Amino acid sequence: MSNRYDDRKVYKNDNEMYDNLLERRDVKFIRQYGTPNMKYPTIAQLRELTRVQHVWRVGDRFYKLAARYYSAPEYWWVIAQYNKRPTESDLSAGDVIYIPLPLSIVLGFYLR
Repeated sequence: MSNRYDDRKVYKNDNEMYDNLLERRDVKFIRQYGTPNMKYPTIAQLRELTRVQHVWRVGDRFYKLAARYYSAPEYWWVIAQYNKRPTESDLSAGDVIYIPLPLSIVLGFYLR
């Protein structure tokens, strides 16, 4: 299965602003990934998916939901992206989010 870092431009950051950090870590540069250009699935694509409703509770985390529904916590970002909620701080107890399934199809929409 693909991941969100495939086919992303990698930048070498050796800016002097980070000199102290680089020295502490005993490295010459920091590797950074470019921001991906991901599009939200079209209406036709959304029809291909099954959605599981989840009511957000105290203690919920995207990675925990990804582990439960996908058996892969590293795909937490799929749930966040699908719900247009980039971080857990964008949610409150009682909010309804959706878990898109199956993961293989969802990834095909995001990772083209």
